[in-house]
Amino acid sequence: MELNSKIFVAGHKGLVGSAILRRLTSEGYTNIITASRSKLDLINQHDTLKYFETNKPEYVFLSAAKVGGIHANNSYPAQFIYQNVMIESNIIHSAYLSGVKKLLFLGSSCIYPKFADQPIEESSLLTGELEPTNEPYAIAKILGIKMCQSYNREYNANYISAMPTNLYGINDNFDLNNSHVLPALIRKFHEAKQNNESSISLWGTGKPFREFLFVDDLADACVYLMNNYNDPEIVNVGTGSDISIGDLAGIIKTIVGYRGNIQWDTSKPDGTFKKLLNTEKLIKLGWKYRTSLEDGIKITYDWYKRSLESGN
Repeated sequence: MELNSKIFVAGHKGLVGSAILRRLTSEGYTNIITASRSKLDLINQHDTLKYFETNKPEYVFLSAAKVGGIHANNSYPAQFIYQNVMIESNIIHSAYLSGVKKLLFLGSSCIYPKFADQPIEESSLLTGELEPTNEPYAIAKILGIKMCQSYNREYNANYISAMPTNLYGINDNFDLNNSHVLPALIRKFHEAKQNNESSISLWGTGKPFREFLFVDDLADACVYLMNNYNDPEIVNVGTGSDISIGDLAGIIKTIVGYRGNIQWDTSKPDGTFKKLLNTEKLIKLGWKYRTSLEDGIKITYDWYKRSLESGN
């Protein structure tokens, strides 16, 4: 990408899209276009194609998606598969019809089989059954990958796909009904501290392991891949290390400054026990994450407190 290339960031107000926008701006890209949901409904095929034909972006970061944690995925499976399939299909096809030079599609580590060998290599895709709690979302993301690869094969497009691990950071979703585990823990500990609660109840056993990547590191990886990678095969993006949910809760508890006890509600689901990505491919391409988990959580918690103070 040239600094004056026309770049469309789809989903620029979300966790990932806003981080990509920050990264592009900080690196001096000057011709970035965005469209809020009120101005462009990406689920609408006609409106999406019209936007592409009118604005003619050269590069596209496809970060728009309906996302959520275990509870949201369990509660709204139809919404997760329909909305994500439509968003991906409309953007990828419109990119082809309007002559986009290159597109980066953001998938998810949940595309991999529930019992894939750890750490999970890119070649594990479609080698086993998915985790039932987020299967509709995972299938939608797999469709996006296969669409990109199919358009590359049939139309000689240059559409690449990155598979990030669990993300967190600035502009995260802290709604306890549909957020992911890390922001949910930050909010629960913060509110428990504010309310002087003697104990806090958390979902599951605390035993499963998860890998977490600060979203600004993902954004850095996305810009790097857009400029340096042209292969249709997917690329994992992560840290290469994981932590138990129990230990994660302990770190967040300390950072927030909560002094009460943790009680684990074992009647609630744990999800996949372990989901660690093999990131050797991306390291060999020349990229590695920079932000430690503790530093990333501190940045995220500080942002969360500021957002509460500002009323956002």
